[in-house]
Amino acid sequence: MRVLVTGATGFVGRALALRLLRGGHEIVAWTRNEERARDLLGPSVLLASDASPGRLEEEVALADAVVNLAGENLFSGRWTEATKQRLVNSRVDLTRRISTALAASPPRDRVLISSSAVGFYGARGDSELDETSARGDGFLADLCVAWEQAATAARTDSTRVAILRTGLVLGSEGGALARMLPLFRAGLGGRLGHGRQWMSWIHLHDLVGLIMRALDDTSFEGVFNATAPEPATNREFTRALADALGRPALLPAPGVAMRLALGEAAGVLLTGQRVLPRRGAAAGVRFAYPTLSDAFAQVLDQGRTPTIRRADRGTKPLANRPAAQFVLEQETRIQAPLVEVFPFFSRAANLALLTPTWTDFRILEHPQGETLQGSNIVYRLTLFGVPIRWKTLIAQWEPGERFVDTQLRGPYRLWWHEHHFASTPDGGVHMVDRVSYTVPLGPLGRVANSILVAPLLKRIFAWRAEAITLRFNPDAPRHGRSDTQNRSAA
Repeated sequence: MRVLVTGATGFVGRALALRLLRGGHEIVAWTRNEERARDLLGPSVLLASDASPGRLEEEVALADAVVNLAGENLFSGRWTEATKQRLVNSRVDLTRRISTALAASPPRDRVLISSSAVGFYGARGDSELDETSARGDGFLADLCVAWEQAATAARTDSTRVAILRTGLVLGSEGGALARMLPLFRAGLGGRLGHGRQWMSWIHLHDLVGLIMRALDDTSFEGVFNATAPEPATNREFTRALADALGRPALLPAPGVAMRLALGEAAGVLLTGQRVLPRRGAAAGVRFAYPTLSDAFAQVLDQGRTPTIRRADRGTKPLANRPAAQFVLEQETRIQAPLVEVFPFFSRAANLALLTPTWTDFRILEHPQGETLQGSNIVYRLTLFGVPIRWKTLIAQWEPGERFVDTQLRGPYRLWWHEHHFASTPDGGVHMVDRVSYTVPLGPLGRVANSILVAPLLKRIFAWRAEAITLRFNPDAPRHGRSDTQNRSAA
């Protein structure tokens, strides 16, 4: 299936791209910045933009499905009139263009899956809301109504339209939760306002699964609430997150302060909706993460986090470099054959999909053909707000079994990353990442490793495991179980 995706470089869009690649679909990402999209999505996703007049109409005509996820961040600042207009334009105007292009295309069976939000229902207190509930009041409700009307205009006898009213999407490396986690990990989290307002949420894997179901199931038409079956009050959400992290959550954000900081936008966070996915339940949708405890167990799963230990004394991968101080190790079970897995990991351009977006990772130079021993890769990323140019060398290359990249120029005194692959009896792959590294600055560097470097590497490799699950493994792990395991190096 050829799938045109708007918003493909966003939090949900990248996860969907990985899942579509697993299914063998052809993906076209509609983007405002093709260069940045290439950095984020890798070489397997085709790109298109308004740089060519009429390109959107061409891509819509070629597509078997359109997944419309585009839209500016609702909470990037106060809702001035100019901000409101940008929020509308980024959602409604593009959706209208897509619907118009679908109507003008030769008729054939296709589907438009378009985002909306639970803000459609407005502030409704403790009322239980489902897809039959009336719209609410306020700017966000007005925006959602216009957004949905623009999508519904595409519906014809041959074009199916499914609209997903999405709640708060939970994942470790994007969305609102990624902004909450540093505060809660530091023990500085707390409820918003009085905390009695309802939060309707959904785990990232479940949202991607719902989109995939809507792509494949011709009975998926009309509005569906993309929310987990157990909404929670803000107080319950705060307590569950703090408990999952083993931290207190004693510092509430007063409603008055929030309104001073965010203005009208704060009202969305201080009211909320109690939304239930009844149409999905009637259609047999099953959630891998139906409760907050399930969702947080997966998002914070230490089974996806690598182990880091002190290196054995004298461990020296390179004769002309310092001995290793630390060893990071992560083992991953991949449910795909070696002939599919090894080429993906050995292609430098795919590093983008395996790296979290907050690193601002960009490949500057990489082998154009087959990766070989002696190949160089140059990329740039931002760590702790500092841009870093990093050059690596493929020091060892054993196709189908192992390869090693080592830093030639970058932030470490030593970086030696071994990638090991072995087929398993069930037709999958057992992959081991083992990184021997040394930080600069002697004793001060060892302190920096404990406080900054090791936690940073754990976050990066945790996303790597998440991306691998989305890209290769048939089903998301249920109730916090992970496909990545930790073991100490032998």
